[in-house]
Amino acid sequence: MRIAKRVMRRNSFVYAVTRGMAKLVFSIFYRIETERKGRLPEDGPVIILPKHQYWTDIPILSIAFSPLLYFVAKKELFRYPLVRSYLSLLGGVPVDRKQAIHTLESFKTILSLIRVGEKIVIFPEGTYFRETVGSGKSRLLQLILKFQTELNDRIPFLPVGIRYDRRSGFRRRVEVRIGDPLFAEKESDAVTLTRRVMDEIARLCRMPRQSQEFELRNSEIQSSLL
Repeated sequence: MRIAKRVMRRNSFVYAVTRGMAKLVFSIFYRIETERKGRLPEDGPVIILPKHQYWTDIPILSIAFSPLLYFVAKKELFRYPLVRSYLSLLGGVPVDRKQAIHTLESFKTILSLIRVGEKIVIFPEGTYFRETVGSGKSRLLQLILKFQTELNDRIPFLPVGIRYDRRSGFRRRVEVRIGDPLFAEKESDAVTLTRRVMDEIARLCRMPRQSQEFELRNSEIQSSLL
């Protein structure tokens, strides 16, 4: 539970100051354009599922979304004490992709955030994919859907496309396109939900999906873990 306490002390002042600085610096190098199809639910939890290409996706998302966000990130980013403390103040949730037991510990933190209606960012591809959209990983979504039955309400899963255009002069145009929320009923729907999310992300950022052979192999691996 040490991780949960560390994450739950996110500091809104530190987040706001960091977001303001990012907005200022990124305005020099990027022209960020955000398109929303509908309103982000104000009450209750939301799982935000964006395309992942660069480390800059994280500050760009914090600029594109008004509410304070929590970010699920690989534990390697939390390796050094000062960086770990700063990321925790910003709402970072470390996930160990290699050791399932540590991931379950972090997932307890995610559940506590869902209970209080926080907005949580999870990159469904799990790592960087440039010029294409990965198949997505369904394990965390499956655990969230399993927990959903305790809430007596459906959790919105919000696909987000991020597209970096080629640099024109000094600045680079970035499109952030926020799709309509997707829903699922039960944990056995996790693989299907993940496919729907990745299809929508591909449409929003106008990128091709990975090959069907790769998709099938990855789906078989994930299904064996459910």
